[in-house]
Amino acid sequence: MPKGTRVDPYKNFNFRVEIDSMTIASFSECTGLETEVAVIEYREGGDFLTRKLPGRPNYGDITLKRGVTKSGELQSWHRKILDGVLDRRNGSIVLLDDQRNEVVRWNFSNAFPRRWEGPGLRGDGNEIAIEALVLCCEGIERVS
Repeated sequence: MPKGTRVDPYKNFNFRVEIDSMTIASFSECTGLETEVAVIEYREGGDFLTRKLPGRPNYGDITLKRGVTKSGELQSWHRKILDGVLDRRNGSIVLLDDQRNEVVRWNFSNAFPRRWEGPGLRGDGNEIAIEALVLCCEGIERVS
């Protein structure tokens, strides 16, 4: 059997987030890249077997976490939603290889921040202050 080229999986720490073509830097965590299809079950007449059909698609909420900085851009976006101004945006989560070249891209569409969470603060702590933003979106698709 001939030897093939080894293909290693990509590392999960090397990524960037783009929202409306702007790169938002320094996220320490990104979760929620998931899709799911509901299942519709039914039985016909005297048939004992339960049939299953694909139903509506559902897209997970994307949670982004980063250290608190001087920039309040993401919290301002969430503030618009709280004030009743619908501001949907498109974006991408981009996975990079060791040379920081783009290798995989997931696009999300029609997103808005449904939750912002500030850092836990402690007088005796010395950790980085982390904020979280949860994006509700209408679509997630791997495009490369």
